[in-house]
Amino acid sequence: MNTPLNVVFDMETHDPDDFLTLLLLLGHPQVNLKAVTITPGSPFQVALVRRALSWFDADIPVGAHNLQRYKGCVSSWHYHAYGLTGPSLDARPGGEVLFEACDLDTTLVTGAPLKNLGAAMAIPGFELGRWVAQGGFAGEGVIPRERQLAKFKGMTTCPTFNLNGDPRAAIRALKHPGIKARRFVSKNVCHGVVYDQQMHLEIAKLKGRSHSLRLIWQGMETYLSRKRKRRWTSPRDSGLDDNDTVMLIDADGNNQGHTTLLLAEAAATEAGMGLRRLKQRGQVPVCRIGNPQTVEGKKLHDPLAACCAIDPQIGQWAEVDLYRDQRGHWGSRPSPGSDTWIITDYDHPRFMDVLTRSAR
Repeated sequence: MNTPLNVVFDMETHDPDDFLTLLLLLGHPQVNLKAVTITPGSPFQVALVRRALSWFDADIPVGAHNLQRYKGCVSSWHYHAYGLTGPSLDARPGGEVLFEACDLDTTLVTGAPLKNLGAAMAIPGFELGRWVAQGGFAGEGVIPRERQLAKFKGMTTCPTFNLNGDPRAAIRALKHPGIKARRFVSKNVCHGVVYDQQMHLEIAKLKGRSHSLRLIWQGMETYLSRKRKRRWTSPRDSGLDDNDTVMLIDADGNNQGHTTLLLAEAAATEAGMGLRRLKQRGQVPVCRIGNPQTVEGKKLHDPLAACCAIDPQIGQWAEVDLYRDQRGHWGSRPSPGSDTWIITDYDHPRFMDVLTRSAR
């Protein structure tokens, strides 16, 4: 068997996919998980991570950027899926943990704003063999138009949450001499990777042979069940009429702007779908085109990044210069010799093979 890949994982807990990634890394036969760091690093986040480590008898360091954070920063999904946890102070400063755990034989996977990496780079002598980041954007000029996702078609730059969570640290990390190689798993690809009902059925067939996959299935059963229970609300059932103004979201999630309810219904009919009224956040009702029988899945941002760290051949990569414009949007330009790579496409069967390898 090949020597396991030394990995450190930097995560957050607002979104389910970071925790799914932690479960994946803890149970993967090709991974030696050396440490976990958390952003922002509240005691409730630390307790959640410590619980996951205990399920795998993993005695490894945990780092937190801000252990004094008052808010829990843990989504309700985590507690519904895996039970409540009390706070824990069993963590050290995240920058120190990264500094000690990272070396030229280690891969750092980041699925959160780069607060901990920023702190680690401030310590003289910080070195890292490879950084695999969920974040960044590759668009027009890097990816051919026919391979661009519909929601990003024609775009050269786009906001990206993890890099914008600490842009100064991100820019420093792009230039830091101690980081030897950089790979970015950007939203223009990971937004096309969805854990849906079909994937759930595939994981269900394997969960009896893998502790990791059983826990991932458990979490996604909670996630998808909550989606199934959401009532499909017709705009007309909520009192809207033909000429009422609505904000229309198409089936791909793209904002089509203001229109009348009558025209929105016509667009839904043309797409062969229905029209659903979403929870109102502003003055104008929001309606989305979709299928009442379809349960929306979960985009697998960080699990794709982790699997690409384990097996880079999952992705197609372009060597680029990553940049941030004055609006805070990120983009990339072809730059041979930069040793900074961004994903432009991926191999789904290969991704699934790596994702489920703990059951093979």
